[in-house]
Amino acid sequence: MASEILAEALVHEGKYVSAFPMFGAERRGAPVVAFLRFDDKPVRETTQIYQPDCVVIIDPAQIKPDTFRGIKQGGIAVLNVSTPEIEQPHQNIELAGFADATAIALKEIGRAIVNTCMLGVFAKTTGWVTVDSILFGLEQHFSGDQLERNVNSVRQGFEQTKVTTFGAGK
Repeated sequence: MASEILAEALVHEGKYVSAFPMFGAERRGAPVVAFLRFDDKPVRETTQIYQPDCVVIIDPAQIKPDTFRGIKQGGIAVLNVSTPEIEQPHQNIELAGFADATAIALKEIGRAIVNTCMLGVFAKTTGWVTVDSILFGLEQHFSGDQLERNVNSVRQGFEQTKVTTFGAGK
């Protein structure tokens, strides 16, 4: 769902987008991989992304070397972590944004569903999309109290993000 909301936010900003998930076992809590491409010109490619510019990891247990396979030199990591500092997660990562999205989601939503919070972390880390556009995307999926709680989650994710630069860009 987060990739759908992000896709809608990017389209709202005038970008062309291709986004799709890849599922394993379809059950709550099962690992899901989602791919999203965006550009100022039409995006025709619809394959998996083997050399991403950015990796977003919403489950801290998935922060392991294999998860960053193929990340481009100068890559960006957007991470859900509870620690106040992080180590460079992969040698090709030059920029990492992180927040304790689990704690934020528990406070704002009442459950450890971190995907909307991570959209705020993504916006703050990359600068590729505005929070206002993400909130527009949220309005396409939620209403009432659910919308309000997810808006708060996005805003808190954005505000509580810490950004660290590694390697050559430091």
